[in-house]
Amino acid sequence: MSDEFICDLNDQPAPLLHFWEHTIGSGHATLALRADWQKQLLKCHIELGFRHVRFHGILSDDMGTLVCENEQLIYSFFNADQICDFLLSIGMSPFVEFSFMPLTISSGADIVFHYKGNITPPKDYSAWETLIYKLVGHWVSRYGIEKVSQWFFEIWNEPNLTSFWTGTQQDYFLLYKHAAKAIKAVNPVLQVGGPATAANAWITNFRDFCEENQVPYDFISTHHYPTDAFGKPGDDTITQLADSQRSILREQVESTRKNSGDKPVYYTEWSTSSNPFDELHDLPYAAAYIVKTILEARGLIQGYSYWTFSDIFEENYFSSIPFHGGFGLLTIYGIPKPAYRAYEILHRLGKEIFPVKGTHPTVDLWVIRKPGIIQVVLTNSALPTHPVKTELIKIRLIHLAQVKKAYIERIDDTHANATAIWAAMGRPESLSSMQVNALESASGLIKEPIFCSFEDHSVVFALELPPQGTALVTLVTE
Repeated sequence: MSDEFICDLNDQPAPLLHFWEHTIGSGHATLALRADWQKQLLKCHIELGFRHVRFHGILSDDMGTLVCENEQLIYSFFNADQICDFLLSIGMSPFVEFSFMPLTISSGADIVFHYKGNITPPKDYSAWETLIYKLVGHWVSRYGIEKVSQWFFEIWNEPNLTSFWTGTQQDYFLLYKHAAKAIKAVNPVLQVGGPATAANAWITNFRDFCEENQVPYDFISTHHYPTDAFGKPGDDTITQLADSQRSILREQVESTRKNSGDKPVYYTEWSTSSNPFDELHDLPYAAAYIVKTILEARGLIQGYSYWTFSDIFEENYFSSIPFHGGFGLLTIYGIPKPAYRAYEILHRLGKEIFPVKGTHPTVDLWVIRKPGIIQVVLTNSALPTHPVKTELIKIRLIHLAQVKKAYIERIDDTHANATAIWAAMGRPESLSSMQVNALESASGLIKEPIFCSFEDHSVVFALELPPQGTALVTLVTE
């Protein structure tokens, strides 16, 4: 244990690819037809760099993709096209999750969520295959193979959970086989993958099935949350997290990487917990957890899709409370949470990361370089009920010749924390435009000067980092 971290800038840096910007999550396809959803996604694309978006239910009856009228199947892709048109217009693409089952070809009436997504296997797998072939073929005709080849097609959502799939594992593999066959029949360059499971499950089984049966798969996708399989049935989120383990998601990513062979890996859902009404989502805790988790996953995976970019979300019901612990980086009013500012810090990072010497029970530190700038990122993070306190941290950067300007930006209880200001307002259940503006202002990152000294060809500085705090120190060298 040490309160000092040392980085030699003559060491060889490793590449820091911004894999976390590949995809961001949303809740439900029909939400993408809303103007406020579209406005918030555009903001996230511009300010945070997200390139794809993933959501449930593009095949569900409320999208009208496939219905039966007068005993005739009617394929209607207009609503799906409206979503894709918008995404392409802002420079984004869909990470297409093919779900849920259209009622007319479903084998049962089991449903999930407020919007009643059908979770049963198809009664006729050839009808399922035809649907996928027609829809993907339509998109290729509409947008061109050059564009659609940059999309990703993922089959279903968490089929290892009975909440999302009433069939067996073999039923899912059959579902995948028919969908993959349809997609590759449209054009072999299109990218399809799975198994889209919860809790890193079925990856080896999925690969074995595909390889033994000559079923194509271009990538592996799965999900995880730090609340997965921790605690006892009925435990609340805080108890589940308290029973979790520090850096457990990194360990799971390492295992998934190993089990995926040479295929790209995309985590198409993850968050600080799996609870859609968890107050921690709105607090600085989430920001520190996000930064630590993402930077620990570097070099292992190609995508890490946070669930979700917005509280415009309705799996259980649509909450109108401004800060209700929703999954989103943005509230329903578009106010950035601390988690949003974490992604803002990550987006601004350079592409080279240096090795750092020093360890601490709760503090993690990374040193990154971009042209003319050295960036030092710190988090002081612990799981709920685990010990964490304000720490005085000293940083020594060896072989840094000069610093023309140095400043720090913080996320903690008193910085970039609109939730605290909303609480001080008396937790109003709806907001005026004046209150929204005040909360947006309170959410912002503020640059404050930080003092550096020069000792033995090194730049040295120190800072206090409060519990669940995040900081970005920027040293301008040119």
